[in-house]
Amino acid sequence: MKKIKLGRYTTLSFGSSYRFQSELFINEEFSREEDQNDIWFLHRLQLHSHLKFSDNFEVFAELNSSLIDRKKDRSPVDKDELSIHQLFAKYQFADNWNVLVGRQNLRLGSGRLVDIREGPNVRLSFDMGQIQFKDENTDIRALHAIPVVVEEGVFDNDALNTTESLTALYWTQYWKNQTNTDIYALYKKEENKIWTANSATDRRFSFGVRHFGKWKGLTYNNEFVYQIGSFGRQTINAYTASFNLEYPVNLIGKEGVLGLKTEVVSGDRSDTDNEVNTFDGLYPRSAYFGRVARIGPSNLIDIHPYYNTQIGGFLLEVDYVAFWRFSLDDGVYGPSLNLQYPPVNNRFFIGHQFGALTVFEVNTFLSFEFETNVIIPGAFLSQSNLDDTLFHAVFTAEFKF
Repeated sequence: MKKIKLGRYTTLSFGSSYRFQSELFINEEFSREEDQNDIWFLHRLQLHSHLKFSDNFEVFAELNSSLIDRKKDRSPVDKDELSIHQLFAKYQFADNWNVLVGRQNLRLGSGRLVDIREGPNVRLSFDMGQIQFKDENTDIRALHAIPVVVEEGVFDNDALNTTESLTALYWTQYWKNQTNTDIYALYKKEENKIWTANSATDRRFSFGVRHFGKWKGLTYNNEFVYQIGSFGRQTINAYTASFNLEYPVNLIGKEGVLGLKTEVVSGDRSDTDNEVNTFDGLYPRSAYFGRVARIGPSNLIDIHPYYNTQIGGFLLEVDYVAFWRFSLDDGVYGPSLNLQYPPVNNRFFIGHQFGALTVFEVNTFLSFEFETNVIIPGAFLSQSNLDDTLFHAVFTAEFKF
């Protein structure tokens, strides 16, 4: 079903993926006082076709059906009965230049600010136009994109909802085999944005630089982003700095990778001044710190060591994350950047998270994953009467071709 010949220069390919997930939470909101135990089942089926005319023109189309059973409180990214998830045309009009128009998943760089959102049941799509220059060492793209608003029914997703948009200029340069950079400017406009208790139009510029590559066996991926703009009549002044280092090690006779991630993400310094300091992660992957997805990238300091190795056909990873608030005048945010826990006390430490992931790839087409996470509340949550340990587990089976 791949590259079926329709003529001398024309090919047609078909593909599909089906993902099943079973997800369990115990004490989802860190309290046994109410019933916060839940288990649900997710199904995601995607069918796509890819039509290529010679090497210059191509059309890609994908249908998506994402269903859910038994979940008590559904989020907007849990269910979409049937939708046109992607539909775009791409034309290469010169040796290194192409233009793309249509609906597409979008990931920029490391996915820190714009990602396809693989964790939830419904991926993120944009209706967009893009022009790109690309050769062996350089990738520069300029785009304007409008996120697709997901509805639960059949072919009812809201297209071209201009209350929210993203404009980007993104340059990736591969300088040498071992050192590379991303330099970018992003502009996001969002009407009726909510920060703490206020709602207004958020106009935000994000200027970033990412340095990634290898040096003497050490793999690095470091990024800094500074944000300016306006939130209603307030000015925006926010930033984040993240560092990720990995080094190959040999533990208990097995080759593996020891890694360390750490980041600082600004939060609001005061709710009475004329400035917003809360960093906006824009369109980040929701599984920012594992599939448990309880804490998002705003007002945060974290230290995240991890270790992974391969044993037979199994990939194993264990990790630990310690979370602190950056600012005592701002709260703790969820993965969708909504305020989950308001700043009701003067404690910095949010909690400890311990995680383990096992992946088994049967072959190129079939894989299984099992992930568990435990979050032990720190002083900030405990003094908010949220002092019970959270347990999370998710089993994933995926078939794709």
